[in-house]
Amino acid sequence: MKYDIFFSISQTPVDGYLPSEAEMYRNFFAQVEAADKLGFDTAWLAESHLSSEIQKGNPNPVIPHWKGEVGLNVDFLQMAHQIFARTERIEAGSAITNILCNGGPVAQAERTAAFLALHGLKENETRRIHVGFAAGRFDFMNRAYGIRARSKMEEAAWPVLKGLVFRQAATIFCRLLRGDVLCTEDIEPMTLHRAQFRTQEHWEQVQALAGGVDRIPVPPYYDFEKLQIVPRDYRRDLLQLVIGSHAPEMQEEVNQWMPVQVFNLSITQPDVIEDTHRRMAKAYHPDGGDWERGHMPRTTFVFLNEQPNLTPTERNAAAQQEAKSAMETYWTALQGTIDPSRIEKATNNALVGDADQIAQQMVERFHADDRLMLWFDFFNHDNERVIANMDAFMHKVGPKVAALLATREA
Repeated sequence: MKYDIFFSISQTPVDGYLPSEAEMYRNFFAQVEAADKLGFDTAWLAESHLSSEIQKGNPNPVIPHWKGEVGLNVDFLQMAHQIFARTERIEAGSAITNILCNGGPVAQAERTAAFLALHGLKENETRRIHVGFAAGRFDFMNRAYGIRARSKMEEAAWPVLKGLVFRQAATIFCRLLRGDVLCTEDIEPMTLHRAQFRTQEHWEQVQALAGGVDRIPVPPYYDFEKLQIVPRDYRRDLLQLVIGSHAPEMQEEVNQWMPVQVFNLSITQPDVIEDTHRRMAKAYHPDGGDWERGHMPRTTFVFLNEQPNLTPTERNAAAQQEAKSAMETYWTALQGTIDPSRIEKATNNALVGDADQIAQQMVERFHADDRLMLWFDFFNHDNERVIANMDAFMHKVGPKVAALLATREA
């Protein structure tokens, strides 16, 4: 198995304690420096925009019960420069950059090319950035940049229309990074039709607002004349794109332009994961070589307890309590109510226990060639404990997993 690490940099109170922004950044850099020394392959950073605390005062807040800020990383590329300056071997990934907001796909492509041109000035540079990209989870961030419904019809169709906007943005983003010269007319127009809607009722509602037509054309959100981004001669070998969408057509479409790998969430069902691997073995862009299981990193919560002076039974009980407490806080913050079934499902998809228990869970749950994006700082501001858990994973869990896999293969 391959081991990556995920950082949320989420400034939210835990047990009544809210770190300052400076403390959050210092903890992150201490942890990423430790991850580099411990041998994690890629440091993935959550990316967020605008204050989630302030949005609670608006008429229709999307996360009214969240306390503090969802995330403090608003610019993955600036953070990546810092990561590479402070470390020796670890690579950096965005999990996930929103390409709809903050200037949209044209601006995002140009900023990425500029980063790579500078990063690649060192002739022996081999460390890549893994640019995960998606449409953004919270619409209040997109609305601030003009990505919002422009009519009653678009408002009614938004759950479907947002996907079409992302599809256009992803095409623009990938093609510009490839080096294409293009304009709006080179991108497939957006059209709404019945097959895109889950229910007949929803389609009929949108159709009525559009005048009853069977196919509804939608004007582009990104309207531009023929252009090409600069710099043009950046190090494309230092870039790996990763799409944050489980829509099969999206995963396959972007691979027309460049090699684009795929994200999956910690609660993605096994049949979806295996189907993605089967499809991508055929659809992955040939410039990326053969598709591998490691091309779909799997996000995984880790609640590891290897604290000294505790028995194995006590460690496992403590880890279970840590997981339950963190999950309850998370779902309460996002939804305002605790849904026991969702807490149980999320906890069951996490790695929970001492080193022996977690190693056993990993070999039962994951393929030997999987790539895990391990999340240690989930609702945990104890910097020393987070680093201790990272250390225990690499020095205790990792070797146990390797031994169990070797025994199984023998």
